[in-house]
Amino acid sequence: MNEPLLPALEQVVRNVEQVIVGKRRVIVLSLTALLAKGHVLLEDVPGVGKTMLVRALAKSFSAELKRIQFTPDLLPSDVIGVSVYNPKEQQFEYKPGPIVAHIVLADEINRTSPKTQSALLEAMEEGSVTVDGVTRVLPQPFFVMATQNPIEYEGTYPLPEAQLDRFLLKLQMGYPSHDEEIEMLNRLEKTAPLSEIGPVMSLEELLALQRKVTDVHVSDAVKGYIVELVQQSRTHEAVYLGVSPRGSVALMKAAQAYAFIHGRDFVIPDDVQQLAPYVLAHRLLVRPEAKWDKLDGETIVAQLIARTPVPVRGRR
Repeated sequence: MNEPLLPALEQVVRNVEQVIVGKRRVIVLSLTALLAKGHVLLEDVPGVGKTMLVRALAKSFSAELKRIQFTPDLLPSDVIGVSVYNPKEQQFEYKPGPIVAHIVLADEINRTSPKTQSALLEAMEEGSVTVDGVTRVLPQPFFVMATQNPIEYEGTYPLPEAQLDRFLLKLQMGYPSHDEEIEMLNRLEKTAPLSEIGPVMSLEELLALQRKVTDVHVSDAVKGYIVELVQQSRTHEAVYLGVSPRGSVALMKAAQAYAFIHGRDFVIPDDVQQLAPYVLAHRLLVRPEAKWDKLDGETIVAQLIARTPVPVRGRR
């Protein structure tokens, strides 16, 4: 994580760091998902800066940001929009929902019903929404960052496996250190840092970078390494359901973006190892009995990395 970044992306990271103190790793990983055209699930306790991170990213690109507060009574039409009859035109008109934006903050996504959560699936996978049989393409870039609270279980709905699979990365912010929290207080003593930052990259430049990411080379050896990691997850003794082929693609795409951010036009095994816990852990279904041994997705992915031989020959 200490490898130098491309200058343009380093500027974005530093811009966000004016608002978010001591979370460079999370910022870089969020940029990784954005450049890979993926989405992020942020799971952490309240008050650690999840919402501020999303807003700072949106301001850095001058992107349209919309926030959806997920509640138990939220309906799918509240997310994707609805057709309303216009008596003057004598026809139905589509009124877009908050999902129609460049960056969408899906706040406390696990507080709404699975039916409403499913309204996000098409948008996150296909980049479109369908209302009354008409499919509409969402603006590009399109990036969803969802948050959920891991400690409040009453009135929440666990995200179904199909929904979790749509998130490229699952991240945690974590508490700041003592010095970082003091620095945060110093910054907030008189001003709000979020109001003082501005865009450092246009949406057109961001779209161009997303296209360049696909040119990052992934050797056959690295592809084989990715597949071996994923296939071993399907036979691990503590796993009820392993990572799907979508997980293999997600890990490759994330590794391409991660390599690109760090100024390389090829993926190395270290990229895969760095990203595997964030890409694969939330896609595993761990056996109930394994949890008694304190085995979770992150621990299992660490075991997979430790037991899988790393390719060492050449980049190509």
